Order: sequence, then C-alpha cells, then structure tokens
Amino acid sequence: MSQYPLRLPESLMRATKRAAKADKTSINQFIITAIAEKVAALETEAMLEKRAIMADKTRFLKLLDNGKED
Repeated sequence: MSQYPLRLPESLMRATKRAAKADKTSINQFIITAIAEKVAALETEAMLEKRAIMADKTRFLKLLDNGKED
C-alpha cells in the first residue's frame, strides 16, 4: 500500500470526520473511497467521450426516429 502525506484545509477535515462517522467508517477508508469514486467517474467520462467520437451519428438519429435499425 502506498503512503502520501495529505494536507487538508481544517474545514474539509472537519467535514470529512463528520461524514466518515456518519458512514461508520474510518477517515482513511472514507478518503480512499472518495478518491476511488472520483477516479472511476473520470475514467468513465473519458471512455464515454472516446465512444461518442467513434459513434455513427446518422445511425443514432435514425434509431431515435423509428426505434429500430434497418
């Protein structure tokens, strides 16, 4: 497991402590989960953008018009 010295603003640390307590988890686990969720969201967005670039827009609009492919 890697280690990284993390400096947080006091207000964010207080909010993190409250959220971790409400989530019944440690501060460490809460931060790990938050980072994992953000990374997953960014990776998903990048994948969807890549797929959108390759999309056949004419075919997509045709599907929307009649609900089926020819």
